[in-house]
Amino acid sequence: MNALVRNVLISLSCVAILAGCASRGRDVEWTTLLNGTQGLQNFDRVGEANWQEIDGAVQATQGGKDPAYLVTRNAYKDFVLHVEFWASDDANSGIFFRCQEPTRINDENCYEANIFDQRPDPTYGTGAIVKVAPVAAPMPKAGGKWNSYEITAKGPRLGIVLNGVKTVDTTDAKFTNGPIALQWGRGTIKFRKVEIRSL
Repeated sequence: MNALVRNVLISLSCVAILAGCASRGRDVEWTTLLNGTQGLQNFDRVGEANWQEIDGAVQATQGGKDPAYLVTRNAYKDFVLHVEFWASDDANSGIFFRCQEPTRINDENCYEANIFDQRPDPTYGTGAIVKVAPVAAPMPKAGGKWNSYEITAKGPRLGIVLNGVKTVDTTDAKFTNGPIALQWGRGTIKFRKVEIRSL
């Protein structure tokens, strides 16, 4: 084996090793909060809904007269949150973050990335942060399929990406830290993956 070939092989081996380390590093950074098979040990239940694990997802199809939530036991400040969800066409749901009162969740004391295709005023429907950042018309629809939300909160900068399309890029400094909450309000909502990475 001549020196040139040997040096090329050594270089390729180093690249492969570094790529493997980088990949493992990315894996370590993400914390799985929910995957549809591990139970709800990372969450407290607030309100009344029939949360259960079915076919690799946590779902709710009915509840009381008020919305119900799965609220993380930990608070989060700056992060990227990845959520995979399925919503019925009539679902009213959302991902609330930086919540200020873990036992009283609403869009006044949390940021809410909305999941609500049939919201009477679509300005803050699916893809919006309710009362903070409207979604551009036509409002995206999430009903009847699996979707992904990527929610970024870094200081006052807030970003929402729904199914690979940026729907929100804004700043707001009302809330800086707090738990995350998954909502059932109406219809059927399923969550099969929720994972978070600190920034």
